[in-house]
This record gives sequence, C-alpha cells and structure tokens, in this order.
Amino acid sequence: MSNFKGHSGQDVEKQGIKLPKKWADLKDKVPTDRTMVLRGGGGDPDPPRVVKKRRQRYVEKDGKCNVHHGNVRETYRYLTDIFTTLVDLKWRLNLLVFTMVYTTTWVFFGLIWWLIAYIRGDLDHTDDNDWTPCVNNLNGFVSAFLFSIETETTIGYGYRVITDKCPEGIILLLVQAILGTIVNAFMVGCMFVKISQPNKRAETLMFSHTAVISMRDNKLCLMFRVGDLRNSHIVEASIRAKLIRSKQTKEGEFIPLNQTDINVGLETGDDRLFLVSPLIICHEINSSSPFWDISKEQLERDEFEIVVILEGMVEATGMTCQARSSYLDAEVVWGERFTPVLSLEEGFYEVDYDTFHHTYPTPTPPCSAHQLAELAKKGESIPIPPLSPHDTVEETLRPEVAPHTDEGDTEGPGPREDENEADGETVSNGDMNKTDSGLE
Repeated sequence: MSNFKGHSGQDVEKQGIKLPKKWADLKDKVPTDRTMVLRGGGGDPDPPRVVKKRRQRYVEKDGKCNVHHGNVRETYRYLTDIFTTLVDLKWRLNLLVFTMVYTTTWVFFGLIWWLIAYIRGDLDHTDDNDWTPCVNNLNGFVSAFLFSIETETTIGYGYRVITDKCPEGIILLLVQAILGTIVNAFMVGCMFVKISQPNKRAETLMFSHTAVISMRDNKLCLMFRVGDLRNSHIVEASIRAKLIRSKQTKEGEFIPLNQTDINVGLETGDDRLFLVSPLIICHEINSSSPFWDISKEQLERDEFEIVVILEGMVEATGMTCQARSSYLDAEVVWGERFTPVLSLEEGFYEVDYDTFHHTYPTPTPPCSAHQLAELAKKGESIPIPPLSPHDTVEETLRPEVAPHTDEGDTEGPGPREDENEADGETVSNGDMNKTDSGLE
C-alpha cells in the first residue's frame, strides 16, 4: 500500500497512525497527518466526521517531562557525579542507600576488630584477668560489631574500650574515625539537600488550565494566567515560554519537537514578575511571533504545544524553584478573556481563586494577526463577529447585575454619590475601576 503524506511531508505510518491493511472503499476513508476523516458511505448526506488522534504531551500539566532516556551505554557517567545521582533517587531508594552505607561500614570495621582480636588470641583469654586484650570485653563478632558502632557514632558507653597495648587497634581507630566522618558528611549532606529541595514549592504555583487568544490594545495577543497560593513570595520571579512543534526545513530535514521562543516581554522587562497576586502573561502576536499566520480556523487544525516555565528563588530558603506547565493546541481558546479575580476590600485586596481558571467570550476577529495588519494597511474595517446573547460579558460575569439607570434618574436601588463620600480618608483603585467600567 502506498504511503500517504500530510502537509508536513512525513509518512503517516511514521507518525504513529496505524492504518488498516485493506479498505472497503478508498473514498470512505482519507488518512492525513493529524486526523482520520471518515466520510459517510452510500450517499449519506452527513458531513465528514473528524476523529483526532490522541496527543502525547511533551510536558505534563504538573510540569513532569515525558522524556525517557533509553539505550544509555555510558552509565559510568552517573557514578562520576554520585552525589547528584543519590539526590535524584526516589526516597525509598535513597533511604535504602543511606541505611546500607552505614550498615556496611559498621559490619566492615566490626569484622576487622574481630580479626584483630582473633589473631592476637584475645578470644581465647576472655576469662583471664592477667591478659591485656586489644579491646576490653570484646568476646565475639557481635561485641566487635557493637564496638564498631560505638566508635563510628562516638557513642562511648564505656564498657568496651581500647587499650594502649594494641598499636594496630589504635591505627584502626584513627582510620575508622576519619572514614566515619567522611561518610557522615556525605550522607547527611545528601539527605539535607534532598529534604530542602524546592520541588514541592512549585505545587503552590498555579497556571491557568487554558490559554486564550483575544484582542488587547488593538493587538491580537496570546495570554495565560499564573498565581502563587503562598504568602511567602517567589523572589526574582521570571517567566518564559517555548513553542514545541515539529517542522520541516526547506532542505527536507524533519525536526521533531522543535523549540521556538515565545516572547513574553523580554525586551520590555514584563517577563520579570512581582507575583503577589495572579498575573496575566501576555504575548503580542506580531511579525516575529510564531503565531503570526495562525487564524481561528488554522488553530483548530494545527498541532503544537506551549511550554511555560516560571522560575524564581524561594523567599524562605533562597533556593531556586522552577514550575512548569504546558498547553496543547486544543487548550488554546480563541476569543476568550480571563475573568478578573482581584477585588478591593476594606483595607486589603482579595483574590478569588474560584474564578482563577474562568474565562468569558470577547469580540475577537477570526483572522490571523498577519491578516489584521494587512487590513490595517489598506484601511479596511476589521471583521469582528458579534457575540451571541448567551455569551455576553454581563451574563457570564455578573448575572445578577441590576440594569444601569440614565443620568437623569435620581432614584434607584443604589445610594447617591454624595452619600458614598466618607468623612475621613477613602481607599480607591483606579485600575480596578477601569476594569469594572470596561466590563460593564
């Protein structure tokens, strides 16, 4: 059977799509690089039904990278950096190594103490009071093992002590004390680094479930929201984004999972965040953006993944923390805007995380940013589809808002303007007032 090629120029069979060996009618099924389009047979007037194949994420929502290293032959490289290898182990394996290292050293030196006592003949004169042993009250391997533990951990119960008539024992005591200190420093340092890792700090850093594309300041923008649940903040927080999409060069080379930078304010400094309340990260779709030619229709057909990375230092420990998330093409919503979550209360600002992931529809042209720029050059009007009555901002955000009265009306459910003026100092927020007025 001949191979079918999609718009990326790659064989469908090489992209993980299993096609049947035989088709009853080639006109009923058309394979593409992204979907399998099923046409109705027998004169069925129903439109084609598109069944998308299951996408594999490059980065999970919780930040885990779905990349496994296989056929690694140079495994010795892991041993050259044994400290990092131990820190990267899972907790159960780390505790197992921790226990085995100490147990092995205790047994090893306990065996040497027993051999010294055996060679000197101390085990044959355990009841002879005139005999001076290397270690007092050492009468077998168990007692030698206990003496090894006391020596390395510097417990010193006082029942078993080394005598000055045993030079080989004195040398062994020095060696075990030095090696025991090194083992303690290595293993305790490994455990301390593993315990103090800021990985769990990323659990309280939130990313919105979806990203949105809408107009902001008369420009088409890609936006997503980030937030921090803790009162201890992330210091020197910065955000960056990558577009993960396979591409084919002009020479015919296929580059899987090619990474392209998405500008989220590197030149203007907007990528540096003061993350005390949720922020909306904005990427302006311009001529240098990878989304320059993507329209609403193209977005439904394209395949890509957006990986967002939030980095900063934990305020409590000073260690660097990184939180990651991703958005598939199906998780990028066209013509939506994030619901405001910040409100002004008496003496403080309150963040409502119940609406952190909520969006509402907003008038957005379905064409690409490139087409919008061409229309602006020609002086033509931008086609913006109207919202349906069920998608209005008022019904989405404030379903119980009372109707606005005219300027001439003096009576209404709300208080008069002069009644709201307080005698003392008042608190206001111009930005939030602008937000409220813009939503209304």
